[in-house]
Amino acid sequence: MDSVNSLATQGTSTLSTVITVVLWVLTIIATWRIYEKADQAGWKSIIPIYSDYIRFKITFRSGWFFLLMFIPVLNIVIYIMLQNKLAKAFGHGIGFTLGLIFLPTLFTLILGFNSDTYQFPE
Repeated sequence: MDSVNSLATQGTSTLSTVITVVLWVLTIIATWRIYEKADQAGWKSIIPIYSDYIRFKITFRSGWFFLLMFIPVLNIVIYIMLQNKLAKAFGHGIGFTLGLIFLPTLFTLILGFNSDTYQFPE
């Protein structure tokens, strides 16, 4: 009986890992497409920290707002503002902003794979 439970646990773990890797790869592709829609090179989306800087350039017009993410508590407010500006930059409202905040993988996929066009933020 222990071997059956062990196999079931191992199978569940393997399936979970495969699903996680597939979602991770799809998110990378979606983020790449978002950057390209915003007239940035897609490869910039896969470089840690630099990709965050570029996302701030896409949404705030200046990447220097990125430095505010290093200030505790303020970083939460800036993250919410970032997601709101990203949603607005592609013509979406507060509902999409909430989706980007609470279900970021799903809404990143939607933003990357839909036909919305980038509108330079106000």
